[in-house]
Amino acid sequence: MSKERNEKLDDIYRRYAEPLFYYLLRMSGSSTIAEELVQETFFRATVSLSFYKYEDVKPWLFKVARNTYLDEWRKRQRWKWVPFYDKGEMKSPYGLPEDEMVNKENLDELTDLLDLLPENYCTIIYLREFAEFSYEEIQEAMEMTESQVKVTLHRARKRLQTLAARESKD
Repeated sequence: MSKERNEKLDDIYRRYAEPLFYYLLRMSGSSTIAEELVQETFFRATVSLSFYKYEDVKPWLFKVARNTYLDEWRKRQRWKWVPFYDKGEMKSPYGLPEDEMVNKENLDELTDLLDLLPENYCTIIYLREFAEFSYEEIQEAMEMTESQVKVTLHRARKRLQTLAARESKD
């Protein structure tokens, strides 16, 4: 591998490993699984980066990460029937102490609500609200048209509002 390619891969890793980890942690619910998935994401990216022509690799890396997560989830679903295989279920912060506690409680409530959403809704909300992706980046990461991104995001937010209203009544 050439020195220039190594430097490029190293730069990409330094810029995106942490955001990918937090995304995969959100999706999987496990820091161990998230670390493994980040490694697998960069392995897959290293293999196919030479075919990728765009300057901004962020949406593409998140697409690779999402596909890696989905592959792992499917693999774990196949192993559920094996009784001795138990690696855990995949599901998946500062200021004043009072503010931090309120923020943590709100984040915990939001996380619980996000767990109730389908994967594509959870992903699109995460990418837009937490990872601060533009519509174009989401479009590329999720392989959707711009109108599909807007509609899906709108529906995901509506579903989240409905779930929040239902939870507040209980």
